[in-house]
Amino acid sequence: MRPQAAAAALSDDEVLGLRADFPILADERLVYLDSGATSQKPFAVLDAERAYLEHENAAVHRGAHSLAAEATERFEDARATVAAFVGAEEEELVWTENATAALNTVAYGIGNASAGRGGPEADRFRLRAGDELVVTELEHHANLIPWQELAARTGATLRFIPVDDAGALDLAEAARIIGPATRLVAFSHVSNVLGGMSPVDDLVALAQGVGALTVLDACQSVPHLPVDVQALGVDFAAFSGHKMLGPTGIGALYGRRELLDALPPFLTGGSMITTVTMERAEYLPAPQRFEAGTQPVAQAIGLAAAARYLDAIGMARIAAHEAELGARLAEGVAAIDGVRLLGPAPGEPRVGLASFAVDGVHAHDVGQFLDDRGIAVRVGHHCAQPLHRRLGITASTRASTAVYTTRQEVDLLLDGLRDAVTFFGVRS
Repeated sequence: MRPQAAAAALSDDEVLGLRADFPILADERLVYLDSGATSQKPFAVLDAERAYLEHENAAVHRGAHSLAAEATERFEDARATVAAFVGAEEEELVWTENATAALNTVAYGIGNASAGRGGPEADRFRLRAGDELVVTELEHHANLIPWQELAARTGATLRFIPVDDAGALDLAEAARIIGPATRLVAFSHVSNVLGGMSPVDDLVALAQGVGALTVLDACQSVPHLPVDVQALGVDFAAFSGHKMLGPTGIGALYGRRELLDALPPFLTGGSMITTVTMERAEYLPAPQRFEAGTQPVAQAIGLAAAARYLDAIGMARIAAHEAELGARLAEGVAAIDGVRLLGPAPGEPRVGLASFAVDGVHAHDVGQFLDDRGIAVRVGHHCAQPLHRRLGITASTRASTAVYTTRQEVDLLLDGLRDAVTFFGVRS
């Protein structure tokens, strides 16, 4: 396979043209640098949801009438679109409420298998005394607490791969920790605090070497990078809709087909069964076995519209654009006396996200100062308390970009941060 030429970043004019697609960005006073928390939505997504609700709304996989058949077709077409966007087969994509629900679907499914549910095919997931689950010190709480709970319910041991002072994973420690007792390794693709990328190939190789499952939190990568879950070699991956220009209330779980078909379901009820008696139930194959109850049809259609929107721009070009913004952020923040840049140093790879701490000033005060200037950022621990504790701080300020973010907005953030340092009397 020949090496591909690097994609060109989006030009200023192209970004300005894209911004016209986002109604909320018509407010020129808003400098929105909180896309890592939730992204803004283009007309294409809003219109797709509205059109469905106005003209095609019906219960999917249930009614025999033509409107229900049309709604079901649109729902399954959306699944195929989003699956293709991340390099999966449509049978390998499960709709969930959000990424947290997707990760819990795996954790609780393994817990159910460990309790003897699911039949002989689920035995591959059963945890026994002495088994170990491995996570990293980088994780969002959504990719930590489900594994804590699973360990508590099954008696498995939870271990973690540490990070160094810059927030990089210690691969030597990973190789020491991941061993014959390891049954699962869960890790983020991109840190939601630091913006750096995890060494997925290395972690997958270590896990596969001992026969362990791999679970990828792809929330901060799918909206910003070309992602092919099959090429990455992970067993499961979770991502959310609202971070990738799509609606709230929907996420997705990717799982290799043979694993999904063997994993016991987490939620049970209507729509995910074949036969029910007063004593027992039999479940549909994946993905429907994990989709109990009324499904988020409008949201799925909106998420598919978001995937098509991003695909039309080109994920490689979006990644190049946001890498430039991330570099601009990192270099600018690191150059300000009295401000500590977290994560990769300037010049090292990162997505368009940077967190920082101002000496002697709480992150909430920094965020309020910036908000007074119309600059929206995230403050707090970003659902990653253990990582902040490891870095010796309780909170940080995070600026995060998206396809619609301009270089000028990054510069306005840096100007505001310099003014904040002066205002609060920070000394280097």
